[in-house]
Amino acid sequence: MASSNAFQLIEGTGGKEFIQTLLGKMTLAEKIGQLCQVNAGDNHIPDNLHNDLKEGLIGSVLNQVDVKLVNELQRIAVEESRLGIPLLIGRDVIHGFKTVLPIPVGQAATWNPDLVRKGAEIAAKEAASTGVNWTFAPMLDISRDPRWGRVAESLGEDPYLASELGEAMVNGFQGENLSDIGSIASCAKHFAGYGAAESGRDYATTNIPENELRNVYLKPFHSAVNAGVTAVMTSFSDVNGIPATANEFLLRQVLRDEWLFDGFVVSDWDSVKQLSTHGLTENDKESAFEALSAGVDMEMASYTFRHHLSSLVAEGRISEELIDQSVLNILGVKYALGLFESPYTDPDSLSSIANPYALGIARQSARESIVMLKNDNKALPLIESKLNSLAVIGPLADSAYEQLGTWIFDGDPDLSITALEAIKNRAGDEIQVNFHSGLETTRSRDTNSFDEVSRIAKDSDAVLLFLGEESILSGEAHCRADINLPGVQAQLVENVRKCGKPVIAVIMAGRPITLTNIIDQVDALLFAWHPGTMGGAAIAELLFGDESPSGKLPISFPRHVGQIPIYYNQKNTGKPPSDKAIVHIDDIDPLAPQTSLGMTAFHLDEGFKPLFPFGFGLSYTVFKYENIQCDRYEMKIGESITVSADLMNTGEFEAEEIAQLYVRDLVGNVTRPVRELKGFRRVHLTPGQKKTVSFEIHSDDLAFYDRNQKLIVEPGEFRVWIGGSSYAELETGFRVIN
Repeated sequence: MASSNAFQLIEGTGGKEFIQTLLGKMTLAEKIGQLCQVNAGDNHIPDNLHNDLKEGLIGSVLNQVDVKLVNELQRIAVEESRLGIPLLIGRDVIHGFKTVLPIPVGQAATWNPDLVRKGAEIAAKEAASTGVNWTFAPMLDISRDPRWGRVAESLGEDPYLASELGEAMVNGFQGENLSDIGSIASCAKHFAGYGAAESGRDYATTNIPENELRNVYLKPFHSAVNAGVTAVMTSFSDVNGIPATANEFLLRQVLRDEWLFDGFVVSDWDSVKQLSTHGLTENDKESAFEALSAGVDMEMASYTFRHHLSSLVAEGRISEELIDQSVLNILGVKYALGLFESPYTDPDSLSSIANPYALGIARQSARESIVMLKNDNKALPLIESKLNSLAVIGPLADSAYEQLGTWIFDGDPDLSITALEAIKNRAGDEIQVNFHSGLETTRSRDTNSFDEVSRIAKDSDAVLLFLGEESILSGEAHCRADINLPGVQAQLVENVRKCGKPVIAVIMAGRPITLTNIIDQVDALLFAWHPGTMGGAAIAELLFGDESPSGKLPISFPRHVGQIPIYYNQKNTGKPPSDKAIVHIDDIDPLAPQTSLGMTAFHLDEGFKPLFPFGFGLSYTVFKYENIQCDRYEMKIGESITVSADLMNTGEFEAEEIAQLYVRDLVGNVTRPVRELKGFRRVHLTPGQKKTVSFEIHSDDLAFYDRNQKLIVEPGEFRVWIGGSSYAELETGFRVIN
């Protein structure tokens, strides 16, 4: 059930009349105060913060999670200020609070909206127990460049998948009613286009044609608004020459006028002040003018609104009515949260943190997020009866903190179950577990331990390698130009391979890693992202075959960094590549170089395909798709058509498959992608079992923005595929008619 936004929630409750009356009592300084969010003190309330709260000069405080201090902040605002307006308490609750879930791109690999919703609900309850009532999540930036550090915080490369999972997060955070205990306000970020930062460098410029912006980058935000998200955060980047924090096209035309959003807009940290750094404004006063005029309601961290809005009103450049609207937007959310009636948090609610249910959901999320990329010769699952010893090697095998990933300010490493711990528990006394970290960190270049690692590997029946990136290597401002395994991890793999034992790699990372240099050196490979608190337990379950891997990639894995951006739903081009037309750089005929190149859109040294495509993920069983059909060939605009296929488990393991539906619009007013995800289902099958998987496609699902930036549905021919990845081969077609 989708949440309602702030003003829908207070409709008919007297809320609108209440906040309008409250607004009428406010001075200009108090109004501006509601537009100001400030960082809290560490373990006390500074005198200046106390005074500002008492004077009604602050509307929100962030980064305080001591429930006693939060209650005291609320007490000062409610009981010592003239009007008693409660505070929004903001915190980055990105993928869990104390109980840490997989990083968001890992959660996206579950392709399980209900599980994602449950995870956000748990995070909200844990955060709310400390007084936090607002989180800066979900991040809905479409991410096609794994060099970008914040790909870890994203939901991947596809607008449909990101929309479905983003809506689930909003619903999980906000619940069915924002005023319910344990519900917190959600903030969709970063509006908009942040994931297209040039060169994958955080904060860098984004240049996105409006048609691409509307057809790809804005879609998840529109879904979040429709789901009732209460706040939207602006991007740090400029978008087509105008920083998002001063971008009237985004904040007023699209967000307010077209989508009818009536929550509030918050800047990112210091991004109003940074307008002058961008070169858009010459000073803080002009930055305040541009941001408020464009549609920013609340300024995070910096003080340009506080210092300059009153003078801008006095000069007639900003109307007080414009400020009034921003204040109403914020007060509406506070009212919907129930803060005017219940501003305080019961400290006893802390007992709900890291309870068995929360840990169970974290474990399931980790298990379903792990993607098996390779499994030659049935190296997995491990068969206990055939093992006397196991080598567990690698810097991430026993790292309680690193497996939590980025954005875990409140995460507790003491709750973590590491892979080594879980494997030892599972092995018991029957299997000897021989452990060596091999490297001090994932970035280490010290090979002095390699001889000892080789000895351990030779003395074991199989080798489990735990490799990847430390948590510090992904996240905000943690971008990489080279996305191979850092340090000498590739040499570690090569060293272990020489020992002649089966090698199973488990990689924990905050982004897709280029694996070309190791993929042939391992027998099996599980990609575990940063799996969170229960990551080790989930990994052990999969390694020993208690469950079959079911994760699917939410983002393509390039063969080489030079292929970036590489994503499944590209355009066809006038000279589309094909396997038949590929000529490798080493095979060019020196006597006739121009006639042997193929003349299509590919790289001479890496072709045109990723190493692993969007939607890919192996299982311990084998799934077979057949008998695709549409219930009819033609449908009119405004109608639906049902596409189905038979899915059979032809292997030996009980498992879940994620069946995926892709569509191609063959001819459009603007060129359309070669494939677009339009549906997915988790299907559980026992060996030999067959089920029919059906998807309903409404003509509205085929809509796109045309060359005039109008949303249209065009009649014409469509191709449709059902399968286990974006490379699905089973296809049929249908026609849309007027």
